[in-house]
Amino acid sequence: MRTIILVLAKRLLLVLPVVWAVVTLVFLLIHIVPGDPVRNALGENATEAQVLELKHRLGLDLPLSQQYINYWRGVLEGDLGVSLVNPSDRVLEKILARYPATIELALAGLVVAIMISIPLGVTAGTNQGKLIDNIASVVALLGISTPGFVLGPLMVYLFAIKLDLLPVSGRYGPEYLILPAVTLGAALSAILTRMVRSSVIEELNEDYVRTARAKGLSERQVIYKHVLKNGLIPVVTVIGLQFGVLLAGAIITEVIFSWPGLGRLTIDAINSRDYPMVQGCILMIALSYIIANLMTDFAYRLLDPRIKVE
Repeated sequence: MRTIILVLAKRLLLVLPVVWAVVTLVFLLIHIVPGDPVRNALGENATEAQVLELKHRLGLDLPLSQQYINYWRGVLEGDLGVSLVNPSDRVLEKILARYPATIELALAGLVVAIMISIPLGVTAGTNQGKLIDNIASVVALLGISTPGFVLGPLMVYLFAIKLDLLPVSGRYGPEYLILPAVTLGAALSAILTRMVRSSVIEELNEDYVRTARAKGLSERQVIYKHVLKNGLIPVVTVIGLQFGVLLAGAIITEVIFSWPGLGRLTIDAINSRDYPMVQGCILMIALSYIIANLMTDFAYRLLDPRIKVE
């Protein structure tokens, strides 16, 4: 237990520079973009006195270096500031209210990807060079080539408008999750299918497979109990790395399906030039990506105890 805590602490120390770099880059870029967010928030009819008063209240009249220091002081104290558009909204509270919806969508997309990729990849790998392998490769290529902003509207038109089987948008029940989850998980399922296929083909040539077959184990036991378990390590790597991509892809998916998550909040904040809200959203996405990678490292240990997390 002590070893795990030490390893976790070491990992956290290593990712702190990454968090700093991400937040600093976002802070600088969003302040470089032309335009006045305060005037945009108050509207065209706002007087100069009103603009100056709000800037002073939010600290936006200070030098950029002082704003940067104040922002990080607030981050360390758990205070990400207030929204420029609606100063009564605390950024952290707003993010935490939307965050569960994004995690729900990302995990659902991940489940969809795994449910599609593992059986399809195993089938393709155990039938290398056959018709089913070629079909699986074509399906995977289509999945990789079709972006979410194309697949999403197509699914809405087919399943919601034409067939009237599923709701178009919103988050009011499990049925509302199906179309966004499939849209988000489709590209990842294509990538994972190719990874599973390659892993299965590689593992089938190992000596332990011949030994397992010689012992009289069924082909299903050989594949799912031995081959797949040993071949999952590179797949887990891709899943861990792609979880951050799922969070990024959720931004587009949430807009298409009016899903009330962090991605849609980020887009709204960018459009309104809401500095604190954009910075808070990016920080949360970066932290989620880092946590996903930490969990991936420990998943290696569960799949193969010979692998040292250090």
